[in-house]
Amino acid sequence: MHARGRSGQDRCVVGVRTVWRTVGDGEFYCPGCGGDRNYRRRTGRRRLVAFGVPLLSRGPVGPIVECTACRARYSTDILDHPTTTRFSAMLRDAVHTVALAILAAGGTEARTVRRAAVGAVRAAGFVDCSEEQLITLIEALAADTGRLPGMYASGGGLGDGGCGRDGFDPRGTALAIELHEALEPLAPHLAPAGRESILLQGARIALADGPYRPAEREVLATVGRALLLRPEDTDRLLASARTPS
Repeated sequence: MHARGRSGQDRCVVGVRTVWRTVGDGEFYCPGCGGDRNYRRRTGRRRLVAFGVPLLSRGPVGPIVECTACRARYSTDILDHPTTTRFSAMLRDAVHTVALAILAAGGTEARTVRRAAVGAVRAAGFVDCSEEQLITLIEALAADTGRLPGMYASGGGLGDGGCGRDGFDPRGTALAIELHEALEPLAPHLAPAGRESILLQGARIALADGPYRPAEREVLATVGRALLLRPEDTDRLLASARTPS
């Protein structure tokens, strides 16, 4: 209920007012502003107000997230979406991980493969990436058996247990974990074309020195699963990458 005072201003006679309290803050992507902004995480209590005087409590409200720029309010689910800065870093790390996985499975001997991997990683944001850096990282990962599969015991190649030429088992759980850790958090925030693009970048690296090796094909299948692509879509994309445009 509202009444007009002597000054002509509209005054609330009886109503419900929410009193907000800030309980946290941070940075988020604001859909209203279309970019990264600061936010306040707030909780509130609804109170019955008469003539501007708060009387009875009507219960809690929130929590909500309020943009400090446009004052728009959202549910706390909005914080599940990465900021543009975080999204860029996730995308960069995803391409880097895929490139390393392909090199680990197929080997680093061919210069065309190394150049394709460096080009993809640089385009993703690691502008200072070099062939030497990738090779050094591959060698370090080969020795780190806690993160990637270790050297195969027999010294055999793809015909002896399916290991890559640099000693990695592309079907090993540790390599699959690396790919899933990098790709699964990113996949829900990518359009289908974006997910397909990451897979195709890996495919082009693998094809830089000839047809897919079985180990490379296994890695790319894992990439497709981590990107939430259907197996038939993964097969279609990998086949299309083999076809000259």
